[in-house]
Parts: sequence; C-alpha cells; structure tokens
Amino acid sequence: MKNLLPLFFLIGLITFGQTPKNDSIPPSPWNMSGKFNFTFNQSSFTNWTAGGESSLSGTILINYDINYNKGRWHWDTKLLGAYGLIKLKDDTFEKKTDDRIEIYSIVGLKGPKNWYASAFLNFKSQFSIGYKYSKNSEGIDVRSEFTDFMSPAMMSSGPGFQWKKSDNFSFNLAPATSRITLVNSRFTADRDDYFGVKRGKDSRYELGFTGSGYLKFKAAENVTVEQILHLFSNYLDEFQNVDVDYSLNIELKINKYLGTTIMGQLVYDDNAFRGLQVREIFGLGVNFVF
Repeated sequence: MKNLLPLFFLIGLITFGQTPKNDSIPPSPWNMSGKFNFTFNQSSFTNWTAGGESSLSGTILINYDINYNKGRWHWDTKLLGAYGLIKLKDDTFEKKTDDRIEIYSIVGLKGPKNWYASAFLNFKSQFSIGYKYSKNSEGIDVRSEFTDFMSPAMMSSGPGFQWKKSDNFSFNLAPATSRITLVNSRFTADRDDYFGVKRGKDSRYELGFTGSGYLKFKAAENVTVEQILHLFSNYLDEFQNVDVDYSLNIELKINKYLGTTIMGQLVYDDNAFRGLQVREIFGLGVNFVF
C-alpha cells in the first residue's frame, strides 16, 4: 500500500491541474487597440531631361479605438491625429498635406434588438498654423495665416438613438445636436464671415440634426477598409445645406511593420468653403499596431 501512495499523489496532482478554477479572472469589459503610421516620400532629379522637381514629404497618423462593453452599456471612443508636410525644391515654404485632431465618443444604453439610447461628443481641430499662399507684386512667394490650433475648433454633442451591430458597424441619429464653433478673434477682426463666425466674434452656436456612421471590414486577408461619415444640418440657418464629412481609410498590410495606406476625405461645409473639398493621400509607410 505504501508503494501505491506516490501513484495516488501523482494522479491527484494531474486531476487538480485539469480542474477548472472558480477564481479565474473574468474578461475585461475594455478593448483598446490602435495604429501608428509613418509615411515617407522622397524624389530627386539631377539633369533629368524629361523634367521633374525634387520633393520631400512625410505624414504621421495615430488612429486609436477604445471600446467598453458591460451589461446593457457600451462606450466607444475614437482618437485620431494626423500631421503631414511636403517641401518642393524650388518652393520657399513647406506646406501641410494633413493636419487633424478628432475625438469622437459615444455612450449607449441597450434597448430592443440592436438599438441603443445614446449621447455623443465630437471635437475637431488642428495642430498648427494653416497658411494661404500667393505671390506679391514682385513675384515672390508670400503666405498669410488663415487657421491655427483651436481656430477653428468644432464641438458637437447631443442625445439620440444608435443602431449598433458590432464595434465595426454602427450609425447614430441625434436630432437635437448642439454645435459650437470656436475661433481666435484675430481672424474675425477683418472678416465678415469666418467659418460661420461673424466679424469681431469668437464663437458661433448651432442647433441641428446629426447623422453619423461607421463601417470597418476586411476586404481581403491583408486589406482593411474603414469608412466614417458625419452629416449635420442647422435648424437655425439654411437647414437645406447639409454639412458632409466622409473619410475612407484603406490599409494594405505587407508584413508586420510595412504597409500601404490610402486615405481620402470629402468635405462639404458652406461656412468654410462653398464647394467640395477633396483630400487624398497614398503612400508606403511603417505601421506599429498596439
């Protein structure tokens, strides 16, 4: 019997190791992920008969998502920051290719099926001074300040209703949205209308309807497509003029650290510019996923 005790002890250890523990740590309601991308482009020409202009450009992009899901509550936040510059050999000044700060956060309380009672907060601005470029009477390049950090800055918030299939597919309707546009009063000192802000003022309040949509999916094994849409219509002034902000981000992953990024954005905001604004960036860059 004594010789069998070690065997019984060994069997007990194996059985204990295979028994599920009741004190295991429950999964966290938080899910956080993001991407840092650096895209660099350079071209050089020396005695090139076909023509060409040397240039140097780079863009930094940070795209971070924070998602919370527990019980009937969810809270989704997207943080987006991008900054890019280009310098042509014969240009006096470097110019921006991208400059964005955006925070979009929405909280929802689950209702029937995929519907939620929601409330959202959206903030948009830029990192540095934006210039308008021209030539003076002597043909020399000159520039004048047109925008800056927090000028303009747009903050929107309001209650609404959200339909959410997953963290990657949702849309939100907010029929009572408050939007405030903040600017530095030095930009309105000699302008009658600056992003909708009147001469000498530093802010504008709007009450309107907001519609927002988000869709992210894998188009192929190494291809991810992300689409973001924001719509806003002001009840207090020209309700028929709908502000549109649509972004398309396509990432083609080459390996763990290299990828091709295609970014496009369409903006219509008659307070900023009475026409369609279009921006497109394509480049090979270094990606860090965290």
